[in-house]
Amino acid sequence: MKAYLSKPFNVRLDHWLIGQLILPESSVLDLGCGYGELLSFLSKEKKVRGQGIEIDEQAIYNCVAEGLNVFHGDIDTGLSEYSDKSFDYVILNQSLQQVVHIETVMDEALRVGRKTIVGFPNFAYIKARYDLAFRGRAPVTKSLPYTWYGSPNLHFLSISDFIDYCRNGKISMEKKIFTAGNRKIYFAPNLFADAGIFLLSKNIG
Repeated sequence: MKAYLSKPFNVRLDHWLIGQLILPESSVLDLGCGYGELLSFLSKEKKVRGQGIEIDEQAIYNCVAEGLNVFHGDIDTGLSEYSDKSFDYVILNQSLQQVVHIETVMDEALRVGRKTIVGFPNFAYIKARYDLAFRGRAPVTKSLPYTWYGSPNLHFLSISDFIDYCRNGKISMEKKIFTAGNRKIYFAPNLFADAGIFLLSKNIG
């Protein structure tokens, strides 16, 4: 089942969907914020009190030029400078698959944020499967736009992999959104969705 989405034409779909999960005037920490497009969108549309962490110095210069509050840092080393629940939301959008120590980064994100939002490309998407099975090639899709030699991705996870990870780690999945192109996917997302977005919290029980 597919449902076409109506969003502002000049806004990335994943940014718009993440915006739907965040309450206005919340505090947000964007881990691996890149050039700050998501932080900028949330600041304008949701009036969030946003902060970012990024390792790429050129990206940081761009963020600062845009008036964004972004610090240089490697999220793989943890977030020890932040206290528990110091942000309403911690975001890992298109960055989780690029970190080295996923468990460390996830544990820290769930500790520092009351809620954590994770978005990533689905490596089990049907087109990626086709490319591997029938073309014998590393897949290149809209959500995986990199060649095998130019990809920053270190981990190749599927939607099902991440759901299992959350269940095994006692992480509550409060909301799940699956997309392909400009559509929401409701049926067999591990096959038909090219990306997933999850709203998470730590299950204390």
